[in-house]
Amino acid sequence: MNPPRRGLPVNVFLPRAAGRTGLGRLVAVVLSALGPSWRAAPFRRLLQLAALAAFLHLLFLAAWPYDFAPGLLEARSWLPPEVFLWLDPLAGVATAVAGRAWNAALFGGVIVLGVGVLLPRAFCGCLCPLGTLIDGFDRLVARRVKSLHVRRPGRWRHARFYLLAGLLAAAACGVTLGGFVTPIPLLTRGLQFSAGRAHLGLAKNWGMVPPADAGLWLAVLLLAGVLLLGLLGRRFWCRFVCPSGAMLSLASLMRIGGRRVSGACVRCGRCTEVCDFGAITADFDVRPTDCTSCQTCGGVCPTGAIRFAVGDRGGIDAPAAPPDAPDASAAPARASDARPLSRRGVLAAAVGGAAAAIATDPAVAGLGGPSPALLRPPGSVEERQFLQLCIRCGECFRVCPGSVLQPSQPANGLNALWTPVAVPAHAGCHQDCNFCTQVCPTGAIRPLSLEQKRRTHMGLAVIHARTCLPHAGRQDCQLCFEECEAAGYHAIEMRTIHLPVGDVPEGAFSQVELEDMGRILAPFVDPAACVGCGLCEYRCHSVNVRQRKLLDSSAVVIRPENQDRT
Repeated sequence: MNPPRRGLPVNVFLPRAAGRTGLGRLVAVVLSALGPSWRAAPFRRLLQLAALAAFLHLLFLAAWPYDFAPGLLEARSWLPPEVFLWLDPLAGVATAVAGRAWNAALFGGVIVLGVGVLLPRAFCGCLCPLGTLIDGFDRLVARRVKSLHVRRPGRWRHARFYLLAGLLAAAACGVTLGGFVTPIPLLTRGLQFSAGRAHLGLAKNWGMVPPADAGLWLAVLLLAGVLLLGLLGRRFWCRFVCPSGAMLSLASLMRIGGRRVSGACVRCGRCTEVCDFGAITADFDVRPTDCTSCQTCGGVCPTGAIRFAVGDRGGIDAPAAPPDAPDASAAPARASDARPLSRRGVLAAAVGGAAAAIATDPAVAGLGGPSPALLRPPGSVEERQFLQLCIRCGECFRVCPGSVLQPSQPANGLNALWTPVAVPAHAGCHQDCNFCTQVCPTGAIRPLSLEQKRRTHMGLAVIHARTCLPHAGRQDCQLCFEECEAAGYHAIEMRTIHLPVGDVPEGAFSQVELEDMGRILAPFVDPAACVGCGLCEYRCHSVNVRQRKLLDSSAVVIRPENQDRT
Protein backbone atom coordinates (compact mmCIF):
# COMPACT_ATOMS: atom_id res chain seq x y z
CA MET A 1 0.00 0.00 0.00
CA ASN A 2 1.39 3.37 -0.97
CA PRO A 3 1.93 5.84 1.88
CA PRO A 4 -0.59 8.68 2.03
CA ARG A 5 0.36 11.94 0.36
CA ARG A 6 1.16 14.74 2.74
CA GLY A 7 1.11 18.51 2.60
CA LEU A 8 4.02 20.17 0.86
CA PRO A 9 5.44 22.91 3.18
CA VAL A 10 8.62 22.15 5.10
CA ASN A 11 7.16 23.50 8.33
CA VAL A 12 4.98 20.38 8.55
CA PHE A 13 8.08 18.18 8.88
CA LEU A 14 10.37 20.51 10.82
CA PRO A 15 9.62 19.33 14.38
CA ARG A 16 10.08 15.62 13.57
CA ALA A 17 13.27 16.07 11.57
CA ALA A 18 14.78 18.43 14.10
CA GLY A 19 14.10 16.08 16.98
CA ARG A 20 17.04 13.84 16.05
CA THR A 21 19.67 16.25 17.43
CA GLY A 22 20.21 17.91 20.79
CA LEU A 23 19.31 21.32 19.40
CA GLY A 24 16.35 19.78 17.63
CA ARG A 25 15.08 18.28 20.89
CA LEU A 26 15.36 21.69 22.52
CA VAL A 27 13.38 23.22 19.64
CA ALA A 28 10.78 20.48 20.00
CA VAL A 29 10.41 21.18 23.73
CA VAL A 30 9.97 24.91 23.10
CA LEU A 31 7.43 24.28 20.34
CA SER A 32 5.53 21.86 22.56
CA ALA A 33 5.33 24.50 25.27
CA LEU A 34 3.99 27.03 22.78
CA GLY A 35 1.11 24.74 21.81
CA PRO A 36 -0.02 22.37 19.06
CA SER A 37 -0.43 25.00 16.36
CA TRP A 38 3.13 26.23 16.93
CA ARG A 39 4.37 22.66 16.93
CA ALA A 40 2.61 21.88 13.67
CA ALA A 41 3.45 25.08 11.79
CA PRO A 42 6.46 26.91 13.27
CA PHE A 43 7.36 28.50 9.94
CA ARG A 44 3.96 30.19 9.70
CA ARG A 45 4.14 31.41 13.29
CA LEU A 46 7.61 32.84 12.73
CA LEU A 47 6.34 34.55 9.60
CA GLN A 48 3.54 36.10 11.65
CA LEU A 49 6.02 37.42 14.21
CA ALA A 50 8.31 38.76 11.46
CA ALA A 51 5.39 40.62 9.83
CA LEU A 52 4.34 42.09 13.18
CA ALA A 53 7.93 43.14 13.92
CA ALA A 54 8.16 44.82 10.49
CA PHE A 55 4.87 46.64 11.10
CA LEU A 56 5.99 47.91 14.52
CA HIS A 57 9.38 48.93 13.10
CA LEU A 58 7.71 50.99 10.38
CA LEU A 59 5.25 52.55 12.82
CA PHE A 60 7.58 53.40 15.70
CA LEU A 61 10.94 53.93 13.99
CA ALA A 62 10.84 54.43 10.24
CA ALA A 63 7.64 56.49 10.33
CA TRP A 64 8.76 58.75 13.15
CA PRO A 65 11.53 61.14 12.01
CA TYR A 66 13.44 62.91 14.75
CA ASP A 67 14.30 66.01 12.74
CA PHE A 68 13.62 67.69 9.40
CA ALA A 69 16.56 66.38 7.38
CA PRO A 70 15.60 65.94 3.70
CA GLY A 71 15.54 62.30 2.68
CA LEU A 72 15.40 61.09 6.28
CA LEU A 73 12.12 59.25 5.82
CA GLU A 74 13.45 57.23 2.89
CA ALA A 75 16.77 56.52 4.62
CA ARG A 76 15.27 55.10 7.81
CA SER A 77 13.81 51.95 6.28
CA TRP A 78 14.00 49.76 3.19
CA LEU A 79 10.19 49.54 3.20
CA PRO A 80 7.77 52.45 2.74
CA PRO A 81 6.10 53.19 6.09
CA GLU A 82 2.65 52.80 4.51
CA VAL A 83 3.29 49.40 2.91
CA PHE A 84 0.93 47.47 5.24
CA LEU A 85 -1.82 49.98 4.51
CA TRP A 86 -1.37 49.23 0.82
CA LEU A 87 -1.98 45.54 1.53
CA ASP A 88 -5.38 45.96 3.16
CA PRO A 89 -7.68 45.08 0.23
CA LEU A 90 -10.81 46.81 1.47
CA ALA A 91 -9.00 50.07 2.23
CA GLY A 92 -7.94 50.40 -1.39
CA VAL A 93 -11.21 49.27 -2.93
CA ALA A 94 -13.45 51.38 -0.67
CA THR A 95 -11.49 54.60 -1.25
CA ALA A 96 -11.26 53.99 -5.00
CA VAL A 97 -15.04 53.49 -5.22
CA ALA A 98 -15.87 56.42 -2.95
CA GLY A 99 -13.41 58.82 -4.56
CA ARG A 100 -13.85 57.51 -8.10
CA ALA A 101 -10.06 57.54 -8.41
CA TRP A 102 -7.19 55.08 -8.67
CA ASN A 103 -4.74 54.94 -5.76
CA ALA A 104 -1.72 52.92 -4.65
CA ALA A 105 -3.70 51.07 -1.98
CA LEU A 106 -6.08 49.78 -4.65
CA PHE A 107 -3.23 48.16 -6.59
CA GLY A 108 -1.79 46.68 -3.38
CA GLY A 109 -5.18 45.27 -2.46
CA VAL A 110 -5.62 43.75 -5.91
CA ILE A 111 -2.25 42.00 -5.55
CA VAL A 112 -3.28 40.57 -2.17
CA LEU A 113 -6.59 39.40 -3.63
CA GLY A 114 -4.71 37.84 -6.55
CA VAL A 115 -2.43 35.94 -4.18
CA GLY A 116 -5.59 34.82 -2.40
CA VAL A 117 -6.59 32.87 -5.48
CA LEU A 118 -3.47 30.73 -5.06
CA LEU A 119 -3.30 30.80 -1.23
CA PRO A 120 -6.77 31.70 0.05
CA ARG A 121 -6.71 34.17 2.95
CA ALA A 122 -2.97 33.68 3.44
CA PHE A 123 -2.70 37.36 4.37
CA CYS A 124 -5.04 36.76 7.32
CA GLY A 125 -3.17 33.72 8.58
CA CYS A 126 0.43 34.78 7.96
CA LEU A 127 0.91 38.53 7.46
CA CYS A 128 -1.83 40.56 9.13
CA PRO A 129 -0.30 42.24 12.22
CA LEU A 130 -3.70 42.72 13.83
CA GLY A 131 -4.38 39.00 13.45
CA THR A 132 -1.05 38.23 15.14
CA LEU A 133 -1.92 40.49 18.08
CA ILE A 134 -5.31 38.81 18.33
CA ASP A 135 -3.55 35.43 18.36
CA GLY A 136 -1.33 36.62 21.19
CA PHE A 137 -4.27 37.94 23.18
CA ASP A 138 -6.12 34.66 22.67
CA ARG A 139 -3.18 32.64 23.94
CA LEU A 140 -2.39 34.85 26.93
CA VAL A 141 -5.88 35.83 28.07
CA ALA A 142 -8.91 34.65 26.10
CA ARG A 143 -8.28 30.91 26.27
CA ARG A 144 -8.36 31.14 30.07
CA VAL A 145 -11.90 32.58 30.01
CA LYS A 146 -13.75 29.96 28.01
CA SER A 147 -16.99 30.55 29.90
CA LEU A 148 -17.66 33.57 27.65
CA HIS A 149 -17.19 31.69 24.38
CA VAL A 150 -20.14 31.79 22.00
CA ARG A 151 -21.65 28.30 21.99
CA ARG A 152 -23.19 28.49 18.51
CA PRO A 153 -20.74 30.59 16.45
CA GLY A 154 -22.31 29.41 13.22
CA ARG A 155 -24.92 32.13 13.59
CA TRP A 156 -22.14 34.72 13.24
CA ARG A 157 -20.47 33.14 10.24
CA HIS A 158 -21.82 35.53 7.60
CA ALA A 159 -21.72 38.73 9.67
CA ARG A 160 -18.53 39.90 7.99
CA PHE A 161 -20.10 39.58 4.54
CA TYR A 162 -23.05 41.73 5.57
CA LEU A 163 -20.66 44.31 7.01
CA LEU A 164 -18.68 44.26 3.76
CA ALA A 165 -21.86 44.83 1.74
CA GLY A 166 -22.75 47.81 3.91
CA LEU A 167 -19.28 49.38 3.59
CA LEU A 168 -19.22 48.96 -0.19
CA ALA A 169 -22.72 50.46 -0.44
CA ALA A 170 -21.54 53.45 1.60
CA ALA A 171 -18.51 53.79 -0.68
CA ALA A 172 -20.79 53.73 -3.72
CA CYS A 173 -22.63 56.67 -2.13
CA GLY A 174 -19.34 58.55 -1.85
CA VAL A 175 -18.62 58.03 1.87
CA THR A 176 -15.61 56.05 3.08
CA LEU A 177 -16.67 54.14 6.18
CA GLY A 178 -14.20 51.34 5.55
CA GLY A 179 -11.39 53.23 7.26
CA PHE A 180 -13.24 53.00 10.55
CA VAL A 181 -13.17 49.19 10.71
CA THR A 182 -10.66 47.84 8.18
CA PRO A 183 -7.91 46.04 10.12
CA ILE A 184 -4.67 47.82 9.17
CA PRO A 185 -6.01 51.42 9.49
CA LEU A 186 -7.76 50.41 12.71
CA LEU A 187 -4.54 49.00 14.17
CA THR A 188 -2.33 51.84 12.93
CA ARG A 189 -4.68 54.47 14.33
CA GLY A 190 -5.19 52.69 17.65
CA LEU A 191 -1.46 52.26 18.28
CA GLN A 192 -0.71 55.80 17.13
CA PHE A 193 -3.23 57.24 19.59
CA SER A 194 -2.04 55.10 22.49
CA ALA A 195 1.53 53.76 22.40
CA GLY A 196 2.51 56.39 19.84
CA ARG A 197 1.65 59.23 22.22
CA ALA A 198 3.69 57.61 24.99
CA HIS A 199 6.58 57.16 22.56
CA LEU A 200 6.44 60.83 21.59
CA GLY A 201 6.41 62.00 25.20
CA LEU A 202 9.24 59.71 26.33
CA ALA A 203 11.49 60.19 23.29
CA LYS A 204 10.94 63.91 22.76
CA ASN A 205 8.88 66.06 25.08
CA TRP A 206 5.56 65.55 26.85
CA GLY A 207 4.64 69.10 25.88
CA MET A 208 4.50 67.94 22.26
CA VAL A 209 1.78 65.38 23.01
CA PRO A 210 -1.56 66.82 21.83
CA PRO A 211 -4.45 66.87 24.29
CA ALA A 212 -6.73 63.83 24.31
CA ASP A 213 -10.34 64.15 23.20
CA ALA A 214 -13.35 61.88 22.83
CA GLY A 215 -12.36 60.89 19.29
CA LEU A 216 -8.94 59.72 20.45
CA TRP A 217 -10.39 57.58 23.23
CA LEU A 218 -12.91 56.14 20.77
CA ALA A 219 -10.10 54.97 18.47
CA VAL A 220 -8.24 53.34 21.36
CA LEU A 221 -11.39 51.66 22.69
CA LEU A 222 -12.20 50.38 19.20
CA LEU A 223 -8.85 48.59 19.00
CA ALA A 224 -9.27 47.27 22.54
CA GLY A 225 -12.75 46.02 21.62
CA VAL A 226 -11.35 44.06 18.66
CA LEU A 227 -8.94 42.28 20.99
CA LEU A 228 -11.60 41.69 23.65
CA LEU A 229 -13.80 39.96 21.08
CA GLY A 230 -11.39 37.07 21.58
CA LEU A 231 -13.23 36.38 24.83
CA LEU A 232 -16.14 35.17 22.68
CA GLY A 233 -14.01 32.67 20.77
CA ARG A 234 -10.68 32.15 19.01
CA ARG A 235 -9.96 34.78 16.38
CA PHE A 236 -13.54 36.01 16.74
CA TRP A 237 -12.85 39.29 14.92
CA CYS A 238 -11.06 37.59 12.04
CA ARG A 239 -13.62 34.81 11.66
CA PHE A 240 -16.87 36.74 11.98
CA VAL A 241 -16.40 40.53 11.82
CA CYS A 242 -13.39 41.59 9.71
CA PRO A 243 -14.67 43.04 6.40
CA SER A 244 -11.26 42.77 4.73
CA GLY A 245 -11.26 39.09 5.63
CA ALA A 246 -14.67 38.82 3.98
CA MET A 247 -13.25 40.29 0.77
CA LEU A 248 -10.38 37.82 0.87
CA SER A 249 -12.90 35.04 1.48
CA LEU A 250 -14.70 35.99 -1.73
CA ALA A 251 -11.39 35.79 -3.60
CA SER A 252 -10.93 32.27 -2.25
CA LEU A 253 -14.01 31.16 -4.21
CA MET A 254 -11.83 31.45 -7.33
CA ARG A 255 -9.03 29.39 -5.77
CA ILE A 256 -6.96 27.09 -7.96
CA GLY A 257 -5.89 24.84 -5.10
CA GLY A 258 -7.39 23.40 -1.99
CA ARG A 259 -7.34 21.02 0.96
CA ARG A 260 -8.18 17.36 0.41
CA VAL A 261 -8.74 14.67 3.01
CA SER A 262 -7.86 11.15 1.90
CA GLY A 263 -9.22 7.80 3.02
CA ALA A 264 -6.52 7.58 5.69
CA CYS A 265 -8.50 9.97 7.94
CA VAL A 266 -9.39 8.37 11.29
CA ARG A 267 -11.55 11.27 12.52
CA CYS A 268 -9.42 11.96 15.55
CA GLY A 269 -10.37 15.65 15.58
CA ARG A 270 -6.84 17.01 16.00
CA CYS A 271 -7.21 19.18 12.92
CA THR A 272 -10.26 20.81 14.46
CA GLU A 273 -8.36 21.54 17.67
CA VAL A 274 -5.59 23.51 15.98
CA CYS A 275 -7.66 25.42 13.42
CA ASP A 276 -7.75 29.02 14.66
CA PHE A 277 -10.39 29.97 12.13
CA GLY A 278 -12.85 27.13 12.77
CA ALA A 279 -12.74 26.30 9.08
CA ILE A 280 -13.12 22.53 9.46
CA THR A 281 -16.66 21.16 9.24
CA ALA A 282 -18.25 18.33 11.20
CA ASP A 283 -17.22 15.78 8.53
CA PHE A 284 -13.61 17.11 8.55
CA ASP A 285 -13.96 18.87 5.21
CA VAL A 286 -13.15 22.60 5.06
CA ARG A 287 -15.11 25.77 4.40
CA PRO A 288 -13.10 27.46 1.61
CA THR A 289 -14.16 30.96 2.68
CA ASP A 290 -12.80 30.38 6.20
CA CYS A 291 -9.58 28.47 5.48
CA THR A 292 -6.38 30.55 5.52
CA SER A 293 -4.15 27.94 3.85
CA CYS A 294 -1.99 27.76 6.97
CA GLN A 295 -1.75 23.95 6.61
CA THR A 296 -1.48 23.54 10.37
CA CYS A 297 -4.09 20.80 10.22
CA GLY A 298 -1.82 18.80 7.94
CA GLY A 299 0.98 19.11 10.44
CA VAL A 300 -0.98 17.50 13.28
CA CYS A 301 -2.70 14.80 11.25
CA PRO A 302 -1.33 11.47 12.61
CA THR A 303 -2.01 9.58 9.38
CA GLY A 304 -1.01 12.17 6.81
CA ALA A 305 -4.52 12.22 5.41
CA ILE A 306 -4.56 15.96 4.72
CA ARG A 307 -2.80 17.53 1.78
CA PHE A 308 -2.87 20.89 0.01
CA ALA A 309 -2.25 20.91 -3.71
CA VAL A 310 -2.46 23.38 -6.57
CA GLY A 311 -4.93 22.28 -9.21
CA ASP A 312 -7.08 20.36 -6.73
CA ARG A 313 -9.94 22.43 -5.38
CA GLY A 314 -10.12 20.11 -2.41
CA GLY A 315 -12.75 17.92 -0.86
CA ILE A 316 -13.03 14.77 1.20
CA ASP A 317 -12.90 11.22 -0.02
CA ALA A 318 -12.44 9.51 3.32
CA PRO A 319 -14.44 6.32 3.83
CA ALA A 320 -16.06 5.41 7.11
CA ALA A 321 -13.62 5.07 9.99
CA PRO A 322 -12.12 1.60 10.39
CA PRO A 323 -13.16 -0.46 13.40
CA ASP A 324 -9.90 0.12 15.25
CA ALA A 325 -9.99 3.90 14.72
CA PRO A 326 -10.28 6.19 17.75
CA ASP A 327 -13.80 6.84 18.94
CA ALA A 328 -15.14 9.80 16.96
CA SER A 329 -17.14 10.84 20.01
CA ALA A 330 -13.85 11.70 21.69
CA ALA A 331 -13.22 14.44 19.14
CA PRO A 332 -13.91 17.97 20.36
CA ALA A 333 -17.28 19.52 19.75
CA ARG A 334 -17.54 21.18 16.37
CA ALA A 335 -19.36 24.39 15.59
CA SER A 336 -22.62 23.99 13.74
CA ASP A 337 -22.68 25.40 10.24
CA ALA A 338 -24.54 28.60 9.61
CA ARG A 339 -27.34 29.00 7.13
CA PRO A 340 -26.38 29.97 3.57
CA LEU A 341 -25.62 33.60 2.91
CA SER A 342 -28.94 35.41 2.67
CA ARG A 343 -29.64 37.61 -0.33
CA ARG A 344 -32.11 39.55 1.78
CA GLY A 345 -29.42 39.98 4.40
CA VAL A 346 -26.96 41.34 1.85
CA LEU A 347 -29.60 43.71 0.46
CA ALA A 348 -30.55 44.88 3.94
CA ALA A 349 -26.88 45.43 4.79
CA ALA A 350 -26.40 47.46 1.60
CA VAL A 351 -29.42 49.61 2.42
CA GLY A 352 -28.09 50.04 5.94
CA GLY A 353 -24.71 51.07 4.57
CA ALA A 354 -26.31 53.69 2.32
CA ALA A 355 -28.32 54.99 5.28
CA ALA A 356 -25.16 55.15 7.38
CA ALA A 357 -23.45 57.09 4.59
CA ILE A 358 -26.27 59.66 4.58
CA ALA A 359 -26.22 59.90 8.39
CA THR A 360 -22.44 60.38 8.34
CA ASP A 361 -22.47 62.93 5.55
CA PRO A 362 -25.95 64.31 4.73
CA ALA A 363 -24.46 66.23 1.80
CA VAL A 364 -24.36 63.01 -0.27
CA ALA A 365 -28.18 63.12 -0.32
CA GLY A 366 -28.37 66.88 -0.83
CA LEU A 367 -29.20 67.45 2.83
CA GLY A 368 -27.57 69.76 5.33
CA GLY A 369 -25.09 72.53 4.77
CA PRO A 370 -21.47 72.38 3.60
CA SER A 371 -18.83 70.68 5.71
CA PRO A 372 -16.86 72.95 8.04
CA ALA A 373 -13.69 74.37 6.49
CA LEU A 374 -10.66 72.73 8.09
CA LEU A 375 -6.96 73.41 7.78
CA ARG A 376 -5.59 70.41 5.91
CA PRO A 377 -1.98 69.28 5.31
CA PRO A 378 -0.14 70.68 2.28
CA GLY A 379 -0.91 68.72 -0.86
CA SER A 380 -4.41 67.75 0.25
CA VAL A 381 -6.91 67.25 -2.53
CA GLU A 382 -10.26 69.08 -2.67
CA GLU A 383 -12.23 68.61 0.57
CA ARG A 384 -15.00 66.40 -0.79
CA GLN A 385 -12.53 64.01 -2.41
CA PHE A 386 -10.23 64.26 0.60
CA LEU A 387 -12.96 62.85 2.84
CA GLN A 388 -13.61 60.09 0.31
CA LEU A 389 -9.96 59.05 0.01
CA CYS A 390 -8.76 59.42 3.61
CA ILE A 391 -8.94 56.11 5.52
CA ARG A 392 -8.21 57.70 8.92
CA CYS A 393 -5.10 55.59 9.41
CA GLY A 394 -3.13 58.26 11.28
CA GLU A 395 0.08 57.64 9.33
CA CYS A 396 0.45 61.36 8.56
CA PHE A 397 0.18 62.20 12.28
CA ARG A 398 2.93 59.73 13.00
CA VAL A 399 5.48 61.13 10.57
CA CYS A 400 4.88 64.78 11.51
CA PRO A 401 7.97 65.76 13.55
CA GLY A 402 6.36 68.80 15.17
CA SER A 403 2.92 67.29 15.81
CA VAL A 404 1.26 70.05 13.82
CA LEU A 405 -1.12 67.44 12.37
CA GLN A 406 -3.76 66.17 14.77
CA PRO A 407 -6.94 64.09 14.33
CA SER A 408 -10.13 66.01 13.67
CA GLN A 409 -12.41 66.14 16.70
CA PRO A 410 -16.01 64.86 16.78
CA ALA A 411 -17.23 68.47 16.82
CA ASN A 412 -16.13 68.77 13.17
CA GLY A 413 -18.57 66.05 12.14
CA LEU A 414 -18.50 62.28 11.99
CA ASN A 415 -17.44 62.33 8.35
CA ALA A 416 -14.26 64.21 9.27
CA LEU A 417 -13.49 62.18 12.41
CA TRP A 418 -9.79 61.17 12.68
CA THR A 419 -8.88 62.97 9.45
CA PRO A 420 -5.72 65.13 9.68
CA VAL A 421 -6.09 68.78 10.67
CA ALA A 422 -3.23 71.24 11.10
CA VAL A 423 -3.19 72.94 14.52
CA PRO A 424 -0.66 75.81 14.25
CA ALA A 425 -1.15 76.82 17.89
CA HIS A 426 0.45 73.51 18.82
CA ALA A 427 3.21 73.62 16.19
CA GLY A 428 4.03 75.13 12.82
CA CYS A 429 4.57 73.26 9.56
CA HIS A 430 8.35 73.35 9.10
CA GLN A 431 9.61 74.55 5.74
CA ASP A 432 12.04 71.60 5.44
CA CYS A 433 9.47 68.88 6.08
CA ASN A 434 7.26 67.13 3.54
CA PHE A 435 6.88 63.80 5.33
CA CYS A 436 3.08 63.76 5.46
CA THR A 437 2.94 64.07 1.67
CA GLN A 438 5.10 60.96 1.28
CA VAL A 439 3.15 58.39 3.32
CA CYS A 440 -0.53 58.78 2.42
CA PRO A 441 -1.56 55.33 1.09
CA THR A 442 -4.64 56.47 -0.84
CA GLY A 443 -3.68 59.83 -2.36
CA ALA A 444 -5.75 62.04 -0.06
CA ILE A 445 -2.48 63.95 0.40
CA ARG A 446 -0.57 64.25 -2.86
CA PRO A 447 3.19 63.53 -2.83
CA LEU A 448 5.15 66.79 -2.96
CA SER A 449 8.85 67.52 -3.21
CA LEU A 450 10.26 70.04 -0.74
CA GLU A 451 10.30 72.73 -3.43
CA GLN A 452 6.65 72.03 -4.30
CA LYS A 453 5.64 71.91 -0.66
CA ARG A 454 7.18 75.33 0.04
CA ARG A 455 5.07 76.82 -2.75
CA THR A 456 1.82 75.07 -1.78
CA HIS A 457 -0.72 77.20 0.05
CA MET A 458 -2.41 75.32 2.90
CA GLY A 459 -4.02 78.41 4.46
CA LEU A 460 -3.70 82.14 5.03
CA ALA A 461 -2.37 84.04 8.04
CA VAL A 462 -4.69 86.74 9.36
CA ILE A 463 -3.65 89.33 11.95
CA HIS A 464 -6.20 90.58 14.47
CA ALA A 465 -5.51 94.29 14.83
CA ARG A 466 -7.35 94.58 18.15
CA THR A 467 -5.22 91.83 19.68
CA CYS A 468 -1.82 92.34 18.03
CA LEU A 469 0.48 94.21 20.40
CA PRO A 470 1.81 96.75 17.83
CA HIS A 471 -1.55 97.27 16.12
CA ALA A 472 -3.18 97.85 19.50
CA GLY A 473 -0.43 100.28 20.44
CA ARG A 474 0.66 98.31 23.46
CA GLN A 475 4.30 97.59 22.63
CA ASP A 476 6.71 96.66 19.86
CA CYS A 477 6.62 93.05 18.65
CA GLN A 478 8.10 91.40 15.55
CA LEU A 479 7.85 87.70 16.45
CA CYS A 480 5.72 86.69 13.47
CA PHE A 481 7.87 88.72 11.07
CA GLU A 482 11.09 87.18 12.36
CA GLU A 483 9.69 83.65 12.13
CA CYS A 484 8.46 84.14 8.56
CA GLU A 485 11.79 85.62 7.49
CA ALA A 486 13.73 82.74 9.05
CA ALA A 487 11.53 80.25 7.16
CA GLY A 488 12.25 82.03 3.89
CA TYR A 489 8.64 82.83 2.97
CA HIS A 490 8.91 86.64 3.39
CA ALA A 491 5.13 86.86 3.59
CA ILE A 492 5.01 89.33 6.50
CA GLU A 493 6.39 92.86 6.36
CA MET A 494 6.64 95.50 9.06
CA ARG A 495 5.03 98.80 8.13
CA THR A 496 4.80 102.06 9.98
CA ILE A 497 1.34 102.86 11.30
CA HIS A 498 0.15 105.96 13.16
CA LEU A 499 -1.54 105.73 16.51
CA PRO A 500 -3.30 108.41 18.53
CA VAL A 501 -1.06 109.76 21.30
CA GLY A 502 -3.88 111.02 23.47
CA ASP A 503 -4.06 114.34 25.33
CA VAL A 504 -0.60 115.90 25.64
CA PRO A 505 -0.03 119.25 27.39
CA GLU A 506 0.71 121.98 24.93
CA GLY A 507 4.43 122.60 24.57
CA ALA A 508 5.45 119.41 26.42
CA PHE A 509 6.79 117.83 23.22
CA SER A 510 7.79 119.14 19.85
CA GLN A 511 5.85 118.23 16.73
CA VAL A 512 8.60 115.85 15.63
CA GLU A 513 8.54 114.14 19.02
CA LEU A 514 4.77 113.83 18.88
CA GLU A 515 4.98 112.22 15.43
CA ASP A 516 7.63 109.78 16.68
CA MET A 517 5.47 108.87 19.66
CA GLY A 518 2.54 108.07 17.34
CA ARG A 519 4.49 105.83 15.00
CA ILE A 520 5.06 102.11 15.43
CA LEU A 521 6.05 99.19 13.21
CA ALA A 522 3.24 96.65 12.80
CA PRO A 523 3.05 93.38 10.82
CA PHE A 524 1.05 92.99 7.59
CA VAL A 525 0.53 89.77 5.62
CA ASP A 526 1.08 89.43 1.88
CA PRO A 527 -1.59 86.87 0.80
CA ALA A 528 0.29 86.01 -2.38
CA ALA A 529 3.42 84.98 -0.46
CA CYS A 530 1.77 83.41 2.59
CA VAL A 531 1.46 79.59 2.42
CA GLY A 532 -0.32 79.25 5.76
CA CYS A 533 2.44 77.21 7.41
CA GLY A 534 1.41 78.48 10.85
CA LEU A 535 4.93 79.19 12.11
CA CYS A 536 3.87 82.75 12.88
CA GLU A 537 0.83 81.64 14.88
CA TYR A 538 2.86 79.10 16.81
CA ARG A 539 5.51 81.71 17.72
CA CYS A 540 2.93 84.26 18.85
CA HIS A 541 1.02 81.67 20.84
CA SER A 542 4.05 80.11 22.52
CA VAL A 543 5.64 83.46 23.49
CA ASN A 544 2.88 86.03 23.98
CA VAL A 545 0.19 83.64 25.20
CA ARG A 546 1.97 80.85 27.06
CA GLN A 547 5.25 82.38 28.23
CA ARG A 548 4.65 86.12 28.72
CA LYS A 549 0.86 85.77 29.17
CA LEU A 550 0.33 89.10 27.41
CA LEU A 551 -2.52 87.76 25.29
CA ASP A 552 -5.41 85.36 25.79
CA SER A 553 -5.02 83.96 22.28
CA SER A 554 -2.64 84.34 19.37
CA ALA A 555 -2.90 87.64 17.50
CA VAL A 556 -2.18 85.92 14.20
CA VAL A 557 -4.18 82.85 13.17
CA ILE A 558 -4.22 80.61 10.10
CA ARG A 559 -7.53 80.31 8.32
CA PRO A 560 -8.41 77.65 5.73
CA GLU A 561 -8.41 80.18 2.89
CA ASN A 562 -6.36 80.70 -0.26
CA GLN A 563 -5.61 76.96 -0.37
CA ASP A 564 -4.01 75.04 -3.23
CA ARG A 565 -6.24 71.96 -3.41
CA THR A 566 -6.86 70.19 -6.68
